[in-house]
Amino acid sequence: MRDAAAILRERARSGVALGLFTTYRVGGPADLFLEIDGPADLDLACRAVAATGVPVLVIGRGSNLLIADAGFRGLAVKLGDAFAAVDVIGTDVRAGGAAALPVLARRTAAGALTGLEWAVGVPGSVGGAVRMNAGGHGSETRDTLRRVGLVDLGRGAETEIAGAELVLGYRRSSVTPDQVVLWAEFGLREGDREASEAEVAGIVRWRREHQPGGANAGSVFTNPSGDSAGRLIDAAGLKGHRVGSAVVSPKHANFFQADEDGSADDVRALIDEVRRLVEERMGVLLEPELRMIGFTR
Repeated sequence: MRDAAAILRERARSGVALGLFTTYRVGGPADLFLEIDGPADLDLACRAVAATGVPVLVIGRGSNLLIADAGFRGLAVKLGDAFAAVDVIGTDVRAGGAAALPVLARRTAAGALTGLEWAVGVPGSVGGAVRMNAGGHGSETRDTLRRVGLVDLGRGAETEIAGAELVLGYRRSSVTPDQVVLWAEFGLREGDREASEAEVAGIVRWRREHQPGGANAGSVFTNPSGDSAGRLIDAAGLKGHRVGSAVVSPKHANFFQADEDGSADDVRALIDEVRRLVEERMGVLLEPELRMIGFTR
């Protein structure tokens, strides 16, 4: 770790609580943290990883991420605002990896482009959307994704790849832990501004009515084929079920909430317990959608 710190020099910080960069707002520190504000920082990160093999955690907006209270033993990197631009040329949209999905959805809807309205309901980044093939309301990232710019921190190589080559499936892709999504290009369709903005507003209303606020990371489990994780958890009688400072939301059973000043380890314990109880009571083993980092089990 000292070798990596020496390469990163004063640009990296130690002991930064990673929970601050997640929607759960819980979780411990990284050994090293680097916010990448431009090409020079990106080059430093590549040199550090290539030279030392330090483990890497790429953080977007932290809306699908749970960091253990013990933190992360390695280098956590996060793209800064320099990678958050959204450029529109005709029906083609190029968005930086750090661009917020709700911003992208509103910007394209206001430009009378259709295809990304669903993204207003996902509080993640473009990079995270590519990594997880994020989706909602019947649509997914892969539906309009054309090309992606990636950098492999371990090799220091920037590549441009077609969206179809990323092996995008249900909440997964072939993007590796050492790769950072620098930008993504989407191919949208000309639409009606009023209709797109009305759809965006409708999704926002639906989200407020059906999903809880507070400290959570959205869906904890993926939906099994032909069913929904929320329905199974509810049917197992687990709405409102609590472990320490973590609770299954009474509003939506596939959303788990952390109390203010809560514990990531409590959230993890709740996930494990709900998974076990749903299998016992409903005969279905749920698979986590949430990325869980730094836990020993």
